[in-house]
Amino acid sequence: MLRAHGLSLAFGATLALQDVSFSAPAGRVLAVIGENGSGKSTLLKILAGELRPQAGQVEWNDQPLRPGDDQVLLVHQELALCPDLTAAENIFLGRIPGPRYSPAQLQDRAHDLLSGMGFPEIPAAAPTRALPISQRQILEIARAEARDAPVILLDEPTSSLTQADKQKLYDLIRTLKARGRTILFVSHFLEEIREVADDVVILRDGNKVAEGQIGDFIDADIVRHMVGRSVDDFFPRSDRTRGECLLTLENLTGTDDMPRQASLQVHRGEIVGVAGLNGAGRTELLRTIFGLREVKSGRVQVKNLASLSPRAHWRTQTGFVSEERKLDGVATDLSVAENITLPRRQGFLNRPAEGRSVAQRWIDELGVKCKDPDQPLQDLSGGNQQKVAFARLLHAECDLFLLDEPTRGIDVGSKIELYAQMDAAAQRGCAILMTSSYLPELQGICDRIAVMNRGRLVAIHDGRTVDSATLMADSIQ
Repeated sequence: MLRAHGLSLAFGATLALQDVSFSAPAGRVLAVIGENGSGKSTLLKILAGELRPQAGQVEWNDQPLRPGDDQVLLVHQELALCPDLTAAENIFLGRIPGPRYSPAQLQDRAHDLLSGMGFPEIPAAAPTRALPISQRQILEIARAEARDAPVILLDEPTSSLTQADKQKLYDLIRTLKARGRTILFVSHFLEEIREVADDVVILRDGNKVAEGQIGDFIDADIVRHMVGRSVDDFFPRSDRTRGECLLTLENLTGTDDMPRQASLQVHRGEIVGVAGLNGAGRTELLRTIFGLREVKSGRVQVKNLASLSPRAHWRTQTGFVSEERKLDGVATDLSVAENITLPRRQGFLNRPAEGRSVAQRWIDELGVKCKDPDQPLQDLSGGNQQKVAFARLLHAECDLFLLDEPTRGIDVGSKIELYAQMDAAAQRGCAILMTSSYLPELQGICDRIAVMNRGRLVAIHDGRTVDSATLMADSIQ
């Protein structure tokens, strides 16, 4: 039995956790859910011994846990693997018996372990950097299994997995549960929580606001506890009037044939979604449109202008939100205000006071949780960073939005707020082209849904009437 007693921790004036207590029995899965910034990651790091609480303690089988104990292993959302080591070496890192170990024997052990977990196709001898991110995520979990850790903490383990790999992960979790493991599972997707969890703890602003068996909660109750209010319309869809065409693609082909001969139009007053499997070319499509990838053939026309650079797109009020938020979506070392006002800054002519005032407006309107506009963006949770990225488009008065997985990795409350902002933008005449791996999201807010398969746009459906089976069939045919 894993027990937490009165855990509290503050970072300066920010209270991350306040008097949080719960129990997690062996052989059960406890879901920990809450908005970004609610304290989930802080809680997991305390349980794993990576952070020391200012009050309270953690116990395993009635004995205090101390940093360095092998009972608890945390699988981070941001993978902590050594890219130049093999898969086998990463799995057994810290347990390799000296420099004269046998790589072949280690690889055999790793293969047996991965096969027992249901992933025999992962090559134990391959360099980790050569593996797709979905397989690297499994290596993190395999590391916990290699250590025979009785408590496994999974922080958004499905964030980089395909749907097929998600199902295999669910099966693995059930297997580990049957072996008597205690598992804590963090996810922003309620259907994933219901798939694997037995019990749930809900956090809000560092406080535990609800707990119990997952079957005792309906989704509306979970969301209400998370955000502190009732949510009547998860996917808002106002009356929208389709207007002039802002984006035209004609037989567009990009680098490595991603996309390949794609044709599409997006009009004012509509949200067009792009569905498809991982690797289908959705991200490449948006980056090619925005001038971040080369156009090999075909045509991109934005407001009667062709082949614009990213700088020119911003000047013509076309904005882009990247899937890779930390890579090229936001500047984490700049402040909140600097990130919001970045597209409109005129060289060295910068007025910090004016920028702070403008940023405060968007902070208030989008509900960004931060101390003030001068706070470094890296201090904010992922959901609040994404709100800042979206605020940048609003501040730049964009009327064409290119959004690549705009809600990936953010909590339910932040998603609802972003959906409302997207709906309002479409209602006032903006055009939105977005990608998403989450079909209910596309079906809930999009007017039309295009399906991408191996770089091609193979079908376009009415977002109000198309079902998930049809979208999946188009994705895999």
